[in-house]
Amino acid sequence: MTTLKAKLQEDLTTAIKARDELGSSTLRLTLTAITKEEVAGKEARVLSDEEVLKVIAKEAKKRREAAEAFAAGGRDEQAARETAEGEFLDAYLPKQLSDDELAAIVAQAVEEAKAAGAEGPRAMGSVMKIVNPKVAGLADGGRVAAAVKKQLS
Repeated sequence: MTTLKAKLQEDLTTAIKARDELGSSTLRLTLTAITKEEVAGKEARVLSDEEVLKVIAKEAKKRREAAEAFAAGGRDEQAARETAEGEFLDAYLPKQLSDDELAAIVAQAVEEAKAAGAEGPRAMGSVMKIVNPKVAGLADGGRVAAAVKKQLS
């Protein structure tokens, strides 16, 4: 069992004992998503910490999107619940890059792409190939793409 998954299970036990309804339900859903990912495919496997982080990030993103949808539909109570669950999961994720840090990484990647001969908006793919491994888990894909577009235009 991965250490991050074990930590999630320990935190679930603590949340249940403390009668923390938000924490326990959020952790249950997250652990279920991790288990589902482990048994997906042809063979069951144990996820690495990095893969568990990806599942947690995906779950946190789902909560943010659901909160936006509920807020747009005028269901503020459900939106607040989804937002709280997303913030709860964010505690398990690495700290996100600031806009300035992301811009610096993108600028460096744009220079590398230009050195390789790619320029203008067509360089988007090659720049993204350089940037994505550097910011994996530290910045949302939409933010990265927006920063690359801004630098290339």
